Amino acid sequence: HKLRSFLSVLGIIIGTASIIALMAFGSGSMREALIAIKQQGATNVIARSTKPPDDSSTARRTFIAVYGLTTDDYEQFQTISAFTQLVPMRVFNQEARRGAIMHNARLVGTTAGYASVNRLEMAVGRFLNDEDEEQIRNVAVLGSNTAEVLFPFGEAEGKTIAMSGHNFQVIGILKSRIPTAGGGGSQAAEDFNNDIYIPLSTSRRRLGETVFIRTSGQRGGERVKLNQITMTVDADVDTKEGREKVKAAGKIVEDILAKNHFRKDYSVTVPLDRLEQAEETERNFRQLLGMIASISLLVGGIGIMNIMLATVTERTREIGIRRALGAKKKDIIMQFLVEAVVQTSIGGVLGILLGLTLALGLPPISEWIRGVPLPSALSWEPVVLSFSASVIVGVLSGLYPAYRAARLDPIEALRHV
Repeated sequence: HKLRSFLSVLGIIIGTASIIALMAFGSGSMREALIAIKQQGATNVIARSTKPPDDSSTARRTFIAVYGLTTDDYEQFQTISAFTQLVPMRVFNQEARRGAIMHNARLVGTTAGYASVNRLEMAVGRFLNDEDEEQIRNVAVLGSNTAEVLFPFGEAEGKTIAMSGHNFQVIGILKSRIPTAGGGGSQAAEDFNNDIYIPLSTSRRRLGETVFIRTSGQRGGERVKLNQITMTVDADVDTKEGREKVKAAGKIVEDILAKNHFRKDYSVTVPLDRLEQAEETERNFRQLLGMIASISLLVGGIGIMNIMLATVTERTREIGIRRALGAKKKDIIMQFLVEAVVQTSIGGVLGILLGLTLALGLPPISEWIRGVPLPSALSWEPVVLSFSASVIVGVLSGLYPAYRAARLDPIEALRHV
């Protein structure tokens, strides 16, 4: 009964292929997420200024609010030996002009290390360097979108833009960058393409530290020395020791800020915590996918058991003849057990081939149709796991039919028509 045998094995084929394909696509998606978190800075410790809740008194709201990270905090962080790089930031919402063209951008006063921390790539020119900071130069690096708006028909490098009454020379333009979520060197979820970068010293000298805010019926301001400090730890997050080093550095930063600030006007973020949460999610996700795919194997095993039970009934006379000729019960059990295992093993091999075909074939097809490749990460564990599970299912599904066949009375079996 070739067709009947194939249909009974089909559940094993689908189950095995499902385990391999689902684990490959699930692992691929989660691996991309983990790589993205690592690229954002899993070895970073990020301190940010956070504005405390406003006082309930209306009169108090007219005063300038002073809060956040200070240069003293930055200098103390520099004494921590675990940090190999510290990148301060001062952020403004700023109107940039070039002739009659105006663009509202995010102005970031920072240092040369900002580009390496955030993995920014230059399309034209260069990023800020230490000399720009030391000499308080009026230079600016534009995000790709900012450059397109201010210089729609010409080269931006070497030209000037005006901000707050000062002219800044454009020394570079960044490559387009996909916006990131909060993490790594970013202050928050942000679009690097809409930024303008100037030296931190220039920001202090030209723009000051106070930002005035005007709302309906109110006028006030905020004075913040530094919006964010990103500190990079020299550690390998793939090792337990490296992770403990990053967490210990984050604890030191938290203690320093708690000592220097009498109110909670700061926050400390360790992206490594987010990475560990994502890794835990990946492990749970893989287990869930494995459980879901295993249901197909279970269903396939039940199908094989049903076919084997029907086979026992059909072959009752054959079993009686074998017993009459001297076959023992263990011989009958082995006969039916081997048949079940052979079926599930063949199903497992076919399922592996189908699963590998799906895992390797769907990504290029997806890229061809949608323009976006389907993330896939093949590994040997799902292949071994699925084949082993198919063999085990064969043993379990064949045991009861084999035991039932062995218990048949030889005389009654010979009378069976």
